[in-house]
Amino acid sequence: MVRGILGKKVGMTQIFDDDGKVVPVTVVEAGPCIVVQRKSVDRDGYEAVQLGLVESSPRRDAPKPIQGHFAAAGVPPTRHLGEVPVDPDDESKPGDSVLADIFDADDTVRVIGRSKGRGYQGV
Repeated sequence: MVRGILGKKVGMTQIFDDDGKVVPVTVVEAGPCIVVQRKSVDRDGYEAVQLGLVESSPRRDAPKPIQGHFAAAGVPPTRHLGEVPVDPDDESKPGDSVLADIFDADDTVRVIGRSKGRGYQGV
């Protein structure tokens, strides 16, 4: 079973807990994701799946090598790719969908982000 998902930060907001305290929260659009490639120990040296984040508008400017990579899996090209480790007995295959419902309400998640990088912002 895949225990990870890709997402995109939508923004920030706040919620109130039971004591009435304000808690800042980050809103993340998590998934849906599709399995693009299955990595195996025999071929790649480790067990993982390559996930692609499905967005509302499909990627149209993909170069030919990228289009071929996605065509081999039978899925449309996506802008964002990531790998998630899986167990050797996991049976996910290219084209499978991964949704946010794989997590339970009390699960602890680890979030990794990437900064846009603004470069030199001097005057």
